[in-house]
Amino acid sequence: MSFDPATLSYNEAGLIPAIAQDADSGEVLMMAWMNAESVARTLKTGRVTYWSRSRQSFWVKGESSGHLQELVELRVDCDRDCLLVLVNQTGPACHTNRRSCFYTAVRAGEEVEIMPPMTDE
Repeated sequence: MSFDPATLSYNEAGLIPAIAQDADSGEVLMMAWMNAESVARTLKTGRVTYWSRSRQSFWVKGESSGHLQELVELRVDCDRDCLLVLVNQTGPACHTNRRSCFYTAVRAGEEVEIMPPMTDE
Protein backbone atom coordinates (compact mmCIF):
# COMPACT_ATOMS: atom_id res chain seq x y z
CA MET A 1 0.00 0.00 0.00
CA SER A 2 1.52 3.34 -1.00
CA PHE A 3 1.68 6.17 1.52
CA ASP A 4 -0.14 9.47 0.97
CA PRO A 5 0.71 12.37 3.36
CA ALA A 6 -2.85 13.68 2.87
CA THR A 7 -4.15 10.68 4.87
CA LEU A 8 -2.53 11.99 8.07
CA SER A 9 -4.57 13.86 10.68
CA TYR A 10 -3.31 17.47 10.76
CA ASN A 11 -4.35 20.13 13.26
CA GLU A 12 -6.42 23.20 12.33
CA ALA A 13 -3.24 24.92 11.06
CA GLY A 14 -2.50 21.97 8.75
CA LEU A 15 0.39 20.75 10.89
CA ILE A 16 1.37 17.50 12.54
CA PRO A 17 3.96 17.08 15.34
CA ALA A 18 7.10 15.19 14.34
CA ILE A 19 9.44 13.74 16.93
CA ALA A 20 13.00 13.18 15.72
CA GLN A 21 14.76 10.19 17.26
CA ASP A 22 18.28 8.90 16.69
CA ALA A 23 17.88 5.71 14.66
CA ASP A 24 20.81 3.95 16.37
CA SER A 25 20.64 5.02 20.02
CA GLY A 26 16.90 5.70 20.35
CA GLU A 27 17.66 9.09 21.89
CA VAL A 28 14.84 11.62 21.43
CA LEU A 29 16.43 14.61 19.72
CA MET A 30 13.73 17.19 19.07
CA MET A 31 10.12 17.91 18.20
CA ALA A 32 9.04 20.12 15.31
CA TRP A 33 6.10 20.56 12.99
CA MET A 34 5.46 19.25 9.50
CA ASN A 35 2.73 19.82 6.97
CA ALA A 36 1.77 17.53 4.08
CA GLU A 37 4.31 19.13 1.74
CA SER A 38 7.21 18.87 4.23
CA VAL A 39 6.36 15.19 4.79
CA ALA A 40 6.40 14.65 1.02
CA ARG A 41 9.70 16.54 0.63
CA THR A 42 11.28 14.52 3.44
CA LEU A 43 10.27 11.24 1.82
CA LYS A 44 11.43 12.37 -1.62
CA THR A 45 14.82 13.79 -0.62
CA GLY A 46 15.76 11.77 2.47
CA ARG A 47 16.64 15.04 4.24
CA VAL A 48 14.21 15.89 7.02
CA THR A 49 12.20 18.99 6.17
CA TYR A 50 10.04 20.77 8.74
CA TRP A 51 7.61 23.69 8.63
CA SER A 52 8.73 26.76 10.57
CA ARG A 53 5.71 28.36 12.24
CA SER A 54 7.64 31.54 13.03
CA ARG A 55 9.05 32.02 9.51
CA GLN A 56 6.07 30.44 7.73
CA SER A 57 8.45 28.51 5.49
CA PHE A 58 10.07 25.12 5.02
CA TRP A 59 13.41 24.39 6.65
CA VAL A 60 15.65 21.47 5.92
CA LYS A 61 17.23 20.52 9.23
CA GLY A 62 20.92 21.41 9.10
CA GLU A 63 20.75 23.30 5.81
CA SER A 64 22.52 26.32 7.29
CA SER A 65 24.29 24.73 10.30
CA GLY A 66 25.48 21.51 8.68
CA HIS A 67 23.78 19.52 11.47
CA LEU A 68 21.80 17.40 9.05
CA GLN A 69 19.11 14.85 9.72
CA GLU A 70 19.17 11.99 7.23
CA LEU A 71 15.89 10.11 7.15
CA VAL A 72 16.13 6.44 8.10
CA GLU A 73 12.42 5.74 8.56
CA LEU A 74 9.17 7.66 8.98
CA ARG A 75 6.64 6.14 11.39
CA VAL A 76 2.99 7.08 11.83
CA ASP A 77 1.24 6.65 15.19
CA CYS A 78 -2.03 4.72 15.58
CA ASP A 79 -4.22 7.85 15.41
CA ARG A 80 -2.25 9.19 12.41
CA ASP A 81 -1.81 12.51 14.25
CA CYS A 82 1.88 12.31 15.20
CA LEU A 83 5.04 11.25 13.39
CA LEU A 84 8.22 9.59 14.61
CA VAL A 85 11.14 10.46 12.36
CA LEU A 86 14.07 8.08 12.79
CA VAL A 87 17.23 9.87 11.68
CA ASN A 88 20.98 9.76 11.40
CA GLN A 89 21.89 13.03 13.09
CA THR A 90 25.05 14.92 12.18
CA GLY A 91 26.18 17.12 15.08
CA PRO A 92 23.76 18.64 17.60
CA ALA A 93 20.02 18.56 16.91
CA CYS A 94 19.23 21.58 19.08
CA HIS A 95 19.85 25.20 18.09
CA THR A 96 21.50 25.62 21.53
CA ASN A 97 24.31 23.34 20.29
CA ARG A 98 23.15 20.37 22.38
CA ARG A 99 22.66 16.85 21.11
CA SER A 100 18.97 16.99 22.10
CA CYS A 101 16.46 19.78 22.69
CA PHE A 102 15.41 17.90 25.84
CA TYR A 103 18.34 19.01 27.99
CA THR A 104 16.35 20.27 30.99
CA ALA A 105 14.83 17.94 33.60
CA VAL A 106 12.50 18.73 36.47
CA ARG A 107 13.84 17.02 39.57
CA ALA A 108 12.41 17.55 43.05
CA GLY A 109 10.50 20.55 41.71
CA GLU A 110 13.60 22.23 40.28
CA GLU A 111 14.74 22.66 36.70
CA VAL A 112 18.13 21.05 36.17
CA GLU A 113 20.25 21.27 33.05
CA ILE A 114 21.34 17.69 32.35
CA MET A 115 23.17 18.11 29.04
CA PRO A 116 25.93 20.61 28.30
CA PRO A 117 26.42 22.15 24.85
CA MET A 118 28.55 20.09 22.48
CA THR A 119 32.12 21.18 21.86
CA ASP A 120 33.75 21.55 18.45
CA GLU A 121 36.32 18.85 19.20
